[in-house]
Amino acid sequence: MTRLRVAVLSLALLGIVAGDVVKRQAVSENTEEEAEAFAKALCLDKGPGEWFRLAVRDCRDVIQCTEAGLQALRCPHGLAFDLELQTCDWKANVKNCADKQKTRKVKPLLNTVEPLCQENFLACGDSTCMDRTLFCDGKNDCSDGSDENACDILNDPNSAPPCNPEECTLPDCFCYNSPNEIPHKMQPSNVPQMITITFDDAINNNNMDLYQQIFEGRYNPNSCTVKSTFFVSHKYTNYSAVQEIHRLGHEIAVHSISHNDSESFWSNASTDEWEREMAGGRVIAERFANITDSSVIGVRAPYLRVGGNNQFRMMEKNAFLYDSTISVPLQNPPLWPYTLYYRMPHPCHGNSQNCPTRSFAVWEMVMNEMDRREEPTIQEELPGCAMVDSCFSSKPTGDQFYQFLQNNFDRHYLTNRAPLGLYFHSAFLKNNPEILDVFLYWLDETLQSNKDVYFVTMTQVIQWIQDPVAINQLQNYEPWKEKCDPAGAPFCYGGTNCELSTDELPSETIRLNTCMRCPNKYPWLKDPLGEGYF
Repeated sequence: MTRLRVAVLSLALLGIVAGDVVKRQAVSENTEEEAEAFAKALCLDKGPGEWFRLAVRDCRDVIQCTEAGLQALRCPHGLAFDLELQTCDWKANVKNCADKQKTRKVKPLLNTVEPLCQENFLACGDSTCMDRTLFCDGKNDCSDGSDENACDILNDPNSAPPCNPEECTLPDCFCYNSPNEIPHKMQPSNVPQMITITFDDAINNNNMDLYQQIFEGRYNPNSCTVKSTFFVSHKYTNYSAVQEIHRLGHEIAVHSISHNDSESFWSNASTDEWEREMAGGRVIAERFANITDSSVIGVRAPYLRVGGNNQFRMMEKNAFLYDSTISVPLQNPPLWPYTLYYRMPHPCHGNSQNCPTRSFAVWEMVMNEMDRREEPTIQEELPGCAMVDSCFSSKPTGDQFYQFLQNNFDRHYLTNRAPLGLYFHSAFLKNNPEILDVFLYWLDETLQSNKDVYFVTMTQVIQWIQDPVAINQLQNYEPWKEKCDPAGAPFCYGGTNCELSTDELPSETIRLNTCMRCPNKYPWLKDPLGEGYF
């Protein structure tokens, strides 16, 4: 019995294939031929690896075409298969259960045997010729919309060029063609191992004690306190706490106003929507945390959903220096941050991610995936993970977490010393006292054992890349001396607990804690200053 027949029969047993296609009686040679013909016709218009449905009776069941024949997949109980995302998701989130296959988009005719259009013009899917610059610009210019349907890094006809190290030079531009490259071609032994600890989401009374426990009384080898970057989302944030964190020398970056819970929103948001979320989030932080030094220059998208060219157009327009949303698959050696003047030096990693294809004056603080294995030299390879709390399917033991931290530190420190990112949601440490104790122990041990390791902010990493000095010169390195060891009392204690509402969030009353004057309304997307009109 061929693999194809086995696959089709297994689908029949699952109830996926209709009775008139695959009979349940004994299989004859004619049935096998019919099954092969059926599968061939079925797969004619399907992309490689594409999952689809034969029937809409059960949203859990899908199949795909492979060289071995039709293969079946059934999502676990309580989940359904999302055809557009091509993955299992909670059933309530899946809106295409009535469809049999993902939406088909008309593609432009970019590669034909004979040119269809004059120079600097390209053909739409219906052969209409349009100016090349109109393709992948975020607007539908072809009548069939095909000019916006093949816009990934490999197909965008106006994409950024591959790295040209002769033209891309520091301090303004850094790109590379090999992961072994280090800024200014420095030797790893002269490069400090920079570690960036980041926290996402709201800062408030639920996690301020955690941050004090982690950062108070710990010093880098230059006698400055260890620093971190906080990607702050707006709702439920205590801005008097943000103001104190900023006073202590940590970096405040933006994680959106609404933290919209639809991942597809962030993938497809317009430039204006990105601006309201991120530039508006910066306005809120600067006003209500009294940040006046223009230091809010970083962005991380919720759910690590990259917003494509629209996100980076917004960042360039609003003078954001860097993004820290794009992840790179687990690899050795890991990657250094880079600028987006040139093409990304790695695949667009993730399920249906929308990575930038054009050239932008923005740094990418790339998120190197971490190795989740306890014994990387022995165990078989597993997919990497970006956020630390996503690296464990269940609560790790203290020993497992320590080994995880040390393995990933060594993977950076013993190779090209690319910055090591430890990206957290505060609940992962707050709700696991044993894990927090291990993390603090590892911090102290790392600082004590390695005089070339520095816990710094995202911006401080970029400052070093732009103006690098060897390890033996870091003691007085000026960019890292700012707010070296802040002393004194907080600007205010507790702040004012403003009880506010906004027409943008009807029927909600939300508290805003700030050391500044209470606004008229709760700040939101159309009214980030809370003035009460928009």
